[in-house]
Amino acid sequence: MPIYSYQALKQGKEVIKGEVTASNLKDAREIIRKMGLVPTKINEYSDASTKKAGHVSSLSLKEKIDFISTLQILLSSGIPAVESLMFMEQEAARKKIRNLSKILKTQIMAGSTFADTLARFPNVFGYIFIGLVKAGEEAGELEKTLGRIKDLLTKQENTKSKVIGTLIYPMFVIILACVISIVMLVFVFPAFKDMFAQQEKALPLITSIMINAGDYLKTYWYTIPIFIAAFIAFVYMCFNWKPAREIVDKLVLKIPLINNLIMYSNYSNFMSVFSVSYDAGIPVVDCLHLAVITLTNSVLRNKISTAIVKVQQGLQVSQALKTTKVMPKMLLFMVSTGEQSGRLGDMLEKAVNFLDKTLDGIIDTITKMIEPVMLLVIGSIVLVMALALYLPLFQSYMS
Repeated sequence: MPIYSYQALKQGKEVIKGEVTASNLKDAREIIRKMGLVPTKINEYSDASTKKAGHVSSLSLKEKIDFISTLQILLSSGIPAVESLMFMEQEAARKKIRNLSKILKTQIMAGSTFADTLARFPNVFGYIFIGLVKAGEEAGELEKTLGRIKDLLTKQENTKSKVIGTLIYPMFVIILACVISIVMLVFVFPAFKDMFAQQEKALPLITSIMINAGDYLKTYWYTIPIFIAAFIAFVYMCFNWKPAREIVDKLVLKIPLINNLIMYSNYSNFMSVFSVSYDAGIPVVDCLHLAVITLTNSVLRNKISTAIVKVQQGLQVSQALKTTKVMPKMLLFMVSTGEQSGRLGDMLEKAVNFLDKTLDGIIDTITKMIEPVMLLVIGSIVLVMALALYLPLFQSYMS
């Protein structure tokens, strides 16, 4: 993927120069704008040392945590960055981290700073990581900043694990129910078909539907994998095609309880990045630009982005966020208190703790509700199957 050097304006005044990796010029311009900059000049840049170093594979969240933890420990021990990366190149347990350490070491030895080296691989590290590292390096607190990033990523990993863990059980039950239903329709109901055909009376509607469905699936069995593939493609489209994703993002915010899970998980990541970047000494507007990247819901992201523009125009953060009408009142109160008292950093940290506790409560509530809902779903399926099988028998007995 080509590297583009750029010149851009920060807050309409300061001239910023840097490099980004993008597939084309249009994507490079979009990446620069997402960093809160206004690009004025972009050129494709060929760095021989980068090409010689090789391709950098993307890292999972767990691999980023491992990379940062090891590097932070080594730097905190007084070991220079190049020697730290050289050690990781030779001793890291994961091959990806060894390869990454080799590439970064080569770039730094060629004269680049650590932050500038990371900036050449935005698709690997992400803009939040790069922005925080740059601020920490400029302030002479790289080790401390890496510790903040490690805590931030660890928190995101824990939140992600909680949400996924909450959803695994219902998904497993739904898949199991679908498999059992298909087995019943394809193998069980056809076995009773001849016996039911001997009855003089017409079969109950529910039994007829089940038998016909079983016959269809038995004859056209290949429609099952086609349907599954189509369903997976549909879900993929809903989450990756922008117009469909926007519709999904609007709908989920209208579903009770689920909307709180989505909103508070987004706000938790947003406030965490805001807090960490603010503590790193990054200007408030730049903190907001970094934080808004974490918002996965397009509705929330668009509203918060609008608020950032108002902050750039001189409005206080709390007042700008209040205009979005999507931010919880408690968060607005805490941010406002921090601004008025001059202790915004402390209040942001408290806001993160408040969000984490609220999110844990929401997840616990959903977890407790899932079991009775799943029992109701399974019970309904069993009841329908039982009625379809036994109603003809009762009908025959009564006659």
